Amino acid sequence: MKLFGLLRKREAPVHDDNYEDEEDAPVPTAASLGLMACPHCAAVWQDAQEGDACGRCGTRLHTRKPQSLTRTWAFLIAACVMYIPANLLPVMITRTLFGAQYDTILSGVIYFWVSGAYGLAAIVFIASFLVPLFKLAVLFLLVLLAQRRSSWRQRERSKLYHIIEIIGRWSMLDVFVVSLLTGLVQIQGFAVITAGVGIAAFGSVVVLTMLASLSFDPKLTWDSQPAQATLQDNEMAQAHDNRDRKPA
Repeated sequence: MKLFGLLRKREAPVHDDNYEDEEDAPVPTAASLGLMACPHCAAVWQDAQEGDACGRCGTRLHTRKPQSLTRTWAFLIAACVMYIPANLLPVMITRTLFGAQYDTILSGVIYFWVSGAYGLAAIVFIASFLVPLFKLAVLFLLVLLAQRRSSWRQRERSKLYHIIEIIGRWSMLDVFVVSLLTGLVQIQGFAVITAGVGIAAFGSVVVLTMLASLSFDPKLTWDSQPAQATLQDNEMAQAHDNRDRKPA
């Protein structure tokens, strides 16, 4: 095992006449070139074996995250289960002299919309309802296609993963708002705001989707069966050509 030079000449992409568009043609992966990166210090090692220790920091090296799909499925299923009570149970309870009011995420959106605060209603609806739903749908798509080793739109799937990594931080908007109001509005005998059970379920959905995103290995997107088979065939053909060109 030796440290792979960062300034090494870039490998030329593999072209295949069977692909009309060059973007659809398979490209060599680090695993197919015998390279393995350390997940801690990012050092790239050549001819390293699965489970070897990194020569720089001692972290165990793996070509792909161990049990990535299994852990991602577990977090996704748990997040889907918690998504239902997060939207049905109240996230905020307001007690005043006139009684108690129980607000869910959608009832809060409706209240802002009816009150004329269209921008605030849109922000809460997008950040608290659409974003978690979008993350769950995208992660399901990525994990399912990665498990089937599909070659369908690999570049677009890779971009989708980066998108959910960027927008995921905005999913905690409702939790921040409820926490702020709970701390500020505590006027005994007039108005008291407390957090409902739904906010705990909503927070668990956000955390579980974050864990699912961290558990998923985006490199699995490129491990498609047709692409790897084509690469192996091209490498074998290139090796035969080089052998035939050698002088006798």
